Amino acid sequence: MILTVCLSPCIDVNIEVESLSVGMSHKIINKRVFFTGKAINVAIGIARLQEEAFSTGFMYEINGNQFEQELHREGVPYKFIWNKGRVRENYKFIDQKSMLTEVDDISPEVGEDSQNKLLELISEVSSTCSAIVVSGGLTRGMTPDYYGKIFASLRKNIIKVVDTEGERLNYALKEGMDLVKPNLGELERTLETKFKDKTDMLKGCYKILDKGAKRVLLSLGKRGAVITDGTKNFYCKSINVAMNSTVGAGDSMVAAATSALVKGAPLEDILKSGVAAGTASVTSPYSIAFLKTKYEEILNALTVKEI
Repeated sequence: MILTVCLSPCIDVNIEVESLSVGMSHKIINKRVFFTGKAINVAIGIARLQEEAFSTGFMYEINGNQFEQELHREGVPYKFIWNKGRVRENYKFIDQKSMLTEVDDISPEVGEDSQNKLLELISEVSSTCSAIVVSGGLTRGMTPDYYGKIFASLRKNIIKVVDTEGERLNYALKEGMDLVKPNLGELERTLETKFKDKTDMLKGCYKILDKGAKRVLLSLGKRGAVITDGTKNFYCKSINVAMNSTVGAGDSMVAAATSALVKGAPLEDILKSGVAAGTASVTSPYSIAFLKTKYEEILNALTVKEI
């Protein structure tokens, strides 16, 4: 079983309008609501692969039951540390010119008592898990070193996967990571540098390896991804698909890559699985995750080359 830890759940409200003008009234063409959070998305992706996942993290009293319903529908067991307040709601307005305007909510504050309770819960649940995935941001009242505290509370032989950036990532790396999955922007911001080509990207990945990672899976969006363990490097180009929503694509990549890693797959298969899941997820407009049939179809069409 793979444990996923979501520290900052959110409700994504995607709204399509004909045009968006400040100070004007608008009619909604289409509206989609996703009960999300990076690690929750990962848990659902793992379940879509018919593997076992368990979801934990912080949740909120006013509207948190909707996340429970979503996880129940996907067959994912869960246990949260509950807090007062409501899950933050992020609004994404998309007009017919494909212009995106985002309005992000702020999360309620999580106190020290809840933070300590979650560490205890993670330590307890992870004792029966083969791997743990921690991803995303933090809620108000938390500091970046909480990532380090989570991984420090685990037994030594559990597989550790992280998907975050900046100081949160640096604290996690101090505890040694089996797999780190940044996208290009996250890697650039973490290392405070810009990459010109694949050579520069690989150098950036090597710096993450030097900080404490065994493998780095670098997402390049629609261009695919690169993976390296410092000895071998592989690139997998994505295939062209109808892109309906990019929500959760990186999380789908983490789900499939972690599942492959747990099974002991070689580096190139971890990469291929991740790219297939990430690509499959963008074809689905009504779900954060992907269909297993679409994942398998894309997986069989991908090729990996050593670089």
